[in-house]
Amino acid sequence: MPLFWLRVAVGFYGLGLLYALLALVRRHDIISRIIMPVIGIGFVLHLVSLTEHYVNVGRLTPDSIHTSESLLAFLIMVFFTGVYIRYRTTAPGIFVFPLVFLLTFSAAVGLQPPHFTSPALRSGWIIVHVALIFTGYAALFFSFAASLLYLLQERTLKSKHAVGLMSRLPALEVIDQMGYRSLLLGFPFMTFGLVAGSVIAQSEFGAHYFLDPKIVLSLLMYAVYMVLVYTRWNSGWRGRKAAYLSTFAFLAAILAWAANYVSGVHRFIAP
Repeated sequence: MPLFWLRVAVGFYGLGLLYALLALVRRHDIISRIIMPVIGIGFVLHLVSLTEHYVNVGRLTPDSIHTSESLLAFLIMVFFTGVYIRYRTTAPGIFVFPLVFLLTFSAAVGLQPPHFTSPALRSGWIIVHVALIFTGYAALFFSFAASLLYLLQERTLKSKHAVGLMSRLPALEVIDQMGYRSLLLGFPFMTFGLVAGSVIAQSEFGAHYFLDPKIVLSLLMYAVYMVLVYTRWNSGWRGRKAAYLSTFAFLAAILAWAANYVSGVHRFIAP
């Protein structure tokens, strides 16, 4: 049943993907009015799928790469919902909906996913680590999405020719605040998530674990994240500079996430 509910949720997220594609080229007021209820249904079904899955496996940690993808997509939707409630705009959806669709689609159709089997997954530290790190990833992606919106809005204002959703984007200052607040919210989650992961790594595998590609890339991503927070907090970087640095931080996050697929150690497969 968890897989069934997830696949139904993918269908609703697919309508969000269609909205994202159409919004870039023309106005579709009917779709704009119904997209949030549609996405809301998908969001609820996604929550049902995750809840049933974790009840079935008996632990709160992801047991496969595909479950991890589903959880990350859900947390991104949590951030999107929060931003929508605060700012009443679906503009970030042009970037959020395609990624959420791809992550949930991959999770829903993945054939015989590689299951995590290490006893370490039952540790309370693992639950804390996963929850914090994934929330940090979601926040970083949202900061990246806001950066892209900022660049699009800036270009639209300069060209004085707006079509589709571009004609209804929030003001540059509002978009900048979206990205900044997402960044500040996600940074402590990422920080404490990495600390929790380090504790687990040291106790379970020893110092050599820190040479794993996943860990190296995660530390690189965190370094870029820290620079981004510093430049915005102390140096007052805003607008284009902050958008470019946020994009670089997200690319580093993609590399760190992709390492999950090649890092046998970090995938917690028991020998």
